[in-house]
Amino acid sequence: MANQDYFRGKTLLTLLILFLFAAQSCSDKDESEDVQQDDTNALAALNLPEDPFNYSNPDYPTHFTVNQFPGGGGGQTAVIQNDNTPQDNPVTDDGATLGRVLFYDVKLSANSTIACASCHKQDLGFGDSEILSTGFEGGKTGRHSMGLSNARFYASGKFFWDERAATLEDQVLMPFQDEVEMGLTLEELVNIVSEQEYYPVLFERAFGGRSINSDRISKALAQFVRSMVSYQAKYDDARSTENDPIRPFAGFSPAENRGKTLFMTNAKGVVPCAACHQSEAFVGMAAPPPGMGNTTTATNNGLDAETSADEGVFLTTANGRDRGKFKTPSLRNIAVRAPFMHDGRFSNLEEVIDHYSTGIQDHAQLDPRLRTPGGQPARYDFTEQEKADLIAFLETLTDQSFLTDEKFSNPFK
Repeated sequence: MANQDYFRGKTLLTLLILFLFAAQSCSDKDESEDVQQDDTNALAALNLPEDPFNYSNPDYPTHFTVNQFPGGGGGQTAVIQNDNTPQDNPVTDDGATLGRVLFYDVKLSANSTIACASCHKQDLGFGDSEILSTGFEGGKTGRHSMGLSNARFYASGKFFWDERAATLEDQVLMPFQDEVEMGLTLEELVNIVSEQEYYPVLFERAFGGRSINSDRISKALAQFVRSMVSYQAKYDDARSTENDPIRPFAGFSPAENRGKTLFMTNAKGVVPCAACHQSEAFVGMAAPPPGMGNTTTATNNGLDAETSADEGVFLTTANGRDRGKFKTPSLRNIAVRAPFMHDGRFSNLEEVIDHYSTGIQDHAQLDPRLRTPGGQPARYDFTEQEKADLIAFLETLTDQSFLTDEKFSNPFK
């Protein structure tokens, strides 16, 4: 009898344990389902796909991954060689998704009116049509907003026209703290982000936890900006059938090919445009020109003979060689990004080309490649036909798929 009672008791205990385990499992399942439903409800304000867009593994064309310039192209590199992505912040699908939401969120300004996207518009190559952009209280920025197309491939990784941000991760936090642009402190920024119900789940997906801080905000925004790679323009379609960027493209018109030749190999005794707009991302130089004593890839292109009103990179470095030098952004989508230059002084591409044709000024720090052997400012002296041909070529760099791609669009619509 004792043994029967023992086994009967043990059986009952086992059944009780199984019941409690099953009950806990049901409770855990119910709780998990509740959390998932809460997360779904929290994201209801956003137009996001169930599975994130592909930001981390873009299908770059061969001419982005291999340098096919004849003989190396005299300093030219493959686009991918200039990638400024740090090892501790690779682009991920969930990280860039979070960055996309942060980029478009107008709540992240002192009066909930301005987002990063207010000054960097997708249909303008993430640039701005205003000469100076408008801040949260209607004030104007000190310089024209730079287009963000292919910012990933500015080799030095420095940002802003004067390169005052050492990395993109540093740069993305600065507009929030600018007294004209967005008017917040980092503490206020973190508090506002934390107050929005849609962010905790996005941070968890991006970083594996719901903790919100300025470092994670910085990394997510940088991931989204680095994902803004433009590589599906007419240039790329035509280039896909050629293994040499210099030879005429079968997919180009005669004017486009003539313009490309002028851009790549100008034979007027002056360096070609491609010397400063390098690789097939057409972005600033990968390294300072050898033998010129420079520590920056930014250039002085002779906009003014005297630049005390805005000394550019000199304001960051205090190096006298950097007076009047400014970062060279990518020319991808340049035809939709007017006005041009750091101060937006040129309203169209015709004026830009006129500057290089006859308007280069004799600044003390003018890039030496823009001087004649006798030391005078160079003159390209383009004919009217050559000007039209150059514009025809630059228009082949407009990437309509990039300008309309949903994965770069406003998720609040």
